[in-house]
Amino acid sequence: MREYLLTLCVTVAVTYLLTGPVRKFAIAAGAMPEIRARDVHREPTPRLGGIAMFGGLCAGLLVASHLSSLKHVFETSNEPRALLSGAGLIWLLGVLDDKWGVDALVKLGGQMIAAGVMVLQGLTILWLPVPGVGTVALTPMQGTLLTVALVVITINAVNFVDGLDGLASGMVCLAAAAFFLYAYRLWYGHNVEAAAPATLFAAVLMGMCLGFLPHNMHPARIFMGDSGSMLIGLVLAAGAISITGQVDPDLLGSFTGSEKATVQATVPIYIPLLLPLTIIAVPVADLLLAIVRRTWNGQSPFAADRGHLHHRLLEIGHSHSRAVLIMYFWSALIAFGTVAYSVNSAGGVLLLIVALSAVGLVLLLMPRFRPRAPRWAERLVPPRYRRRRTPVAADERTEGPAERAVPGEAPVEEQEPVPAGLHGATAVGDRSRFRHARDISGHR
Repeated sequence: MREYLLTLCVTVAVTYLLTGPVRKFAIAAGAMPEIRARDVHREPTPRLGGIAMFGGLCAGLLVASHLSSLKHVFETSNEPRALLSGAGLIWLLGVLDDKWGVDALVKLGGQMIAAGVMVLQGLTILWLPVPGVGTVALTPMQGTLLTVALVVITINAVNFVDGLDGLASGMVCLAAAAFFLYAYRLWYGHNVEAAAPATLFAAVLMGMCLGFLPHNMHPARIFMGDSGSMLIGLVLAAGAISITGQVDPDLLGSFTGSEKATVQATVPIYIPLLLPLTIIAVPVADLLLAIVRRTWNGQSPFAADRGHLHHRLLEIGHSHSRAVLIMYFWSALIAFGTVAYSVNSAGGVLLLIVALSAVGLVLLLMPRFRPRAPRWAERLVPPRYRRRRTPVAADERTEGPAERAVPGEAPVEEQEPVPAGLHGATAVGDRSRFRHARDISGHR
């Protein structure tokens, strides 16, 4: 675990430190597209954040290749090299798109080529665990097609959800954390050596996202662009391919008794990893809804619009930050809930997931709900969650007197109300003159 923590920290540090210079380079290179109709930001923001994320990926893999506990991953498997080759191609394609723009069909072709390069170097799906049947070996053509499809779906799912500050990087970070827990359990908990590359990929992916998030949180100083969103989507897909199609279910039979029982016991997590519908369920759902919506309206599936899930959250009244947190909540609930159910399928886990889902629905349907922190905790929360203590204008006098009282001033209930027609500076000025008249007359 220490080696993974070191790899994670190095990836975070390199990505974080590179993002600042990359931002200056993006501004100098003119990688700041004009505001589009579907954008939610109001000022041109530099892109090319994927350059820093790719630097973090390379640094993480380089450090891991020199650690004693992780060195054997590079010696016995060609998967890290396959990942780096595919990531380099998809990153270069993304950089070109961020700077000059690339046609959607050209990007789709580039994604397929990157997936094909990984397949040629051994990172492909060899077999599938099927419930009630056991292990089903795939032909080279079937494995290639399934691998390419998984890579393309995951890349575009992450790319589609990258619409708010910090949304894509945070959601992928949560998915990678859940993925890491599952892969690490297979490797060290059940001594499955084939799960080591996927565990390393998840750790590096977490570091890339965590290092970029401080620069990308609202209000974002830089966007990851397609160079970043397609890159982290490919890394996530590579981990899913590695652990789904490379881990032999025969090795897992030692802790369930038989191969058939093993397949049945691991269905809650193996099938989602085959097509990561739970690890990145929210991005995949957004992708499918976008394809159906655009096709129904007679548009191209690649045509941009403002109908994504995060756009709808903003339309019903959620703030930018709250919409991102809600998406985080649902991603974490689905990803970690699936991993927890794969470890222990008891009814208590399902009840907890149902309860948290109910909480998420309440938060989703109450966009204007703003909780107030208790007075003893007001210094620990943002100012918008604190009770107001200063005098306010006439149009805000609906709050209680205790919330508006300040030291040295008379309680608000002792002051005469200001006529409803007075607002702003006029109301404040008339109130001050009225208070001064009362002081002279001796009523105070």
